[in-house]
Amino acid sequence: MAYIQYAKGGTDYRTKGTISCWVKRSKLTGDQYIWSWGENNSSDAYLRFDSANNIECNIDGAGSNFNSTRLFRDPNAWYHFVVSLDGSNATANLRRRIWVNGVQLDDGNSAIGTFSAAIFGAHSTHDLWFGSNARSQQGSSISALDGLMSHIHYCSNYSYAASDFGETDATTGEWKIKTSPNVQYGSEGFFLKMEDSSNLDLDSSGNNKTLTTSGTLTATKDCPSNIFATLNPLDNATSGTQNFSNGNTTFETNKQCRTTLGASSGKWYCEAKYVNNTSYSGIAQMDGDNSYGTNSIVLFGANNGEIFVSNSVTDNNVGAGTAIDNNSIIMFAMDLDNNRLYIGKNGSWWTDGAGFNSANLNSYKTITRVAGDSFGFKCSSGSGTGTTSWNFGNGFFGTTAVASAGTNASNNGIFEYNVPTGYTALSTKGLNS
Repeated sequence: MAYIQYAKGGTDYRTKGTISCWVKRSKLTGDQYIWSWGENNSSDAYLRFDSANNIECNIDGAGSNFNSTRLFRDPNAWYHFVVSLDGSNATANLRRRIWVNGVQLDDGNSAIGTFSAAIFGAHSTHDLWFGSNARSQQGSSISALDGLMSHIHYCSNYSYAASDFGETDATTGEWKIKTSPNVQYGSEGFFLKMEDSSNLDLDSSGNNKTLTTSGTLTATKDCPSNIFATLNPLDNATSGTQNFSNGNTTFETNKQCRTTLGASSGKWYCEAKYVNNTSYSGIAQMDGDNSYGTNSIVLFGANNGEIFVSNSVTDNNVGAGTAIDNNSIIMFAMDLDNNRLYIGKNGSWWTDGAGFNSANLNSYKTITRVAGDSFGFKCSSGSGTGTTSWNFGNGFFGTTAVASAGTNASNNGIFEYNVPTGYTALSTKGLNS
């Protein structure tokens, strides 16, 4: 659990201000706070996902809590939330406004008639936390966010709309980020780009505010402008327990799942660290059920490695005596233009009958599919519970950064080993290139 804190001790702007941030969820359970003002079990304002996967906003003195009827349960999507307060506005509907992805939420509770006691940003006496519940300082539930955050703005004493921080892409029609919005931050505000992996709580507003991080934040290349594949916690067709962590890139389970993204053409690369060598990793058809028998190719780490194609063992001891030990890094190069899957280990590619000893792509497994079928990467385990940490281009296995990044001609993602020519990370940038 980690969060960023803006400590109390400044000037209050209780009735006017804006908070804008981008959020990607990982787990979809329990109350999870995106941001909150609070202290000593006293809460002034917060924005959170509730246990029913609605969005809930509370601002003391600004009417009753706002609860959306929309559900927010997509582990692949980045959501852009903007909460704007303007207690002096003569129009009741403009005193408190909430947007998601550029669309104002209005579930019958927008007009605020009485505003004299509204509190938003009581900075003299309350902390502002991002990713957790500031009210928990006296022992109540911390209700931390399990997910990612990016481009956090706090504009003190300024009321802005979502269009000041985002815009609609003219080509795709999707809501996208404005990386350098034209907004003012006031004397108390800040802007966290979260792009410096060595200083994720750095203020880029010009105010040079000091924020602190509790716990450990892990940098990621996944962002609103380029969404990377992760394992999909909603893809759980088989029975058994599962545990996702590290933004759904680490998988401890005896179940199976596929990635959030797939493709029907192109060349895609990723890496999987077999923390426990009873793991299976590979590729699978995205359409249809999530079983070995649906056009899948997976590498089982035990017994020096076995390759399963559609639930049949077709190659035993693929490492030719070189064991797939715990913490072996397996490379997958999925060529959907030629229907081939290449498998490597610790920087070398598998060669038929000779183990993992080639620097070039040589031996491959044929991907059986109907033209147009999409494929993604897949994770599961054999007997017992296997654990695998994936690097889909974020540059980390779990919370550990790659030892030394390999070359990548596509410049899309950071990997441990050299990305083969013509391959790229499975991400929205890669899919749209």
